[in-house]
Amino acid sequence: MSSVSKAVGENLQRASWIRKMFEEGARMKAERGSDKVFDFTLGNPEVEPPQALIDTVKTLVASDQRGLHSYMPNAGYPRTRAVVAQLMSKATGLDYTENHVLMTVGAGGALNALLKALLDPGDEVIVLAPYFVEYGFYVGNHGGRIVLVDTDEDFGINVERIAAVITPRTKAIIINSPNNPTGVIYSEASLCRLGDLLESLEQPVTVISDEPYKALTFDGVKAPELPKCIRRTVIATSWSKALAIPGERIGYLAISPKIPEARQIFDACTFTNRTLGFVNAPALWQNVIAEVAELTIDITPYQEKRDIFYDGLTTIGYDVVKPHGAFYLFPKTPIADDIEFAGLLKEEGILTVPGTGFGRKGHVRVTLTVPRDTIERSLPGFERVFRKVSA
Repeated sequence: MSSVSKAVGENLQRASWIRKMFEEGARMKAERGSDKVFDFTLGNPEVEPPQALIDTVKTLVASDQRGLHSYMPNAGYPRTRAVVAQLMSKATGLDYTENHVLMTVGAGGALNALLKALLDPGDEVIVLAPYFVEYGFYVGNHGGRIVLVDTDEDFGINVERIAAVITPRTKAIIINSPNNPTGVIYSEASLCRLGDLLESLEQPVTVISDEPYKALTFDGVKAPELPKCIRRTVIATSWSKALAIPGERIGYLAISPKIPEARQIFDACTFTNRTLGFVNAPALWQNVIAEVAELTIDITPYQEKRDIFYDGLTTIGYDVVKPHGAFYLFPKTPIADDIEFAGLLKEEGILTVPGTGFGRKGHVRVTLTVPRDTIERSLPGFERVFRKVSA
C-alpha cells in the first residue's frame, strides 16, 4: 500500500514533460558531452538580472533599517502594493489602489491563492490549449477541474468554442498571453469579444490573466490590457521573466476595480495566501520591487534569437507560427506523432518538449533561453530529422 495519496500518485504519472526532458538532457550531457547536446527544454532565463536590480538588493541587504525582515500584512507591504497599483492604473486607466493588489510568492503562488478563493469542489475552469501544464494541477489542488478549449490553427482565441463549453459550473477562464508554449499574443479584438460573451451571461465568470511574459514582446507589439476589455479580470503575474529572477519567487495579484465584489476577493485571497502556507511574499523582494517595479531586462537578445531560430526552421521547411512574445517557438512536427518526432530529434542530441505535454499534439516546444550559438549549431540536426521523415 502506498503512503502517497491516490491523487498525487496519479499526477506523478502525468508529471511535466518539461522536467522529464530536462532530466534526460542532464543524462545525455554527462554521456555525450555538453557541446553535443542542444537542450531547448527549460525556460530558465540565461541572462542575468539588470545591474540596477542587483544594486538595489545590495543596498537593502546592507541597510540597518529595523524591521526590514519582519512579518507584514499577509497581502504584503502597503507601500509595495501602492506602487503596483499605480502601475496598473497607468496601464489600464482604471482606479487601482493598494486594496486591489496582493503580493504573492511568484505567479504560481498568485494563481493558487486566487483559485483557492474562487473554487468550490466540482467548479470548472476553462483553459485555452496549448497551455502551461501546471494549470491543471493548480485547479485540481482546490477541487476544480479544467475544461480544455483548443485555440485556432494560428493559436488565436476562438470565442465560439469557449461559449460552447460554458456551464452553470464554469467559475473562471485562464488566459496566458504572451503564451507559453506558443509565444502568441492574443489580439485585443478577440479579448473584447470574449468580454462581450461574458457580459451576456447570467452567472459571473472571472478571467484570470497569467502574465509573467508580458514585458517580453517583440517587433513593437504590446500585449493588450485585459482589464480594459474584460470587466471581471484578475491579473496573476511575477517578475521572474521581466527581471530574470525566477528563483526569487516574487509576484502579485491585481483585482480589477470593475469587479463589484473586488474587496471580498481581496480579503479571500489574503486569507488563502496565509492558509496555503505562503503567509506572505518575501520581505526583501517586496522592498526591492517597491524601488524597481518598472525595470525590465533588455529583450533585444531574445528577439535576435527568435529571428535566427524562426528563419532557420522555416527555411528548412518547418511550419512555425511566428511568436511575438515570451521566449518559445512551437513548430509543427512534420509527422503527426510529436513524441516520436521528439525522440528522433533526441537522437541528434536535440531536446525539445512534445506538444502533447501542453495539450496540443503535433508540435514541439523549443526555448530561446540558450546561447545564440546553441541555436545555430542545432539547425543542421533539425534539418536532418526533417529530411528523414519527409523522404
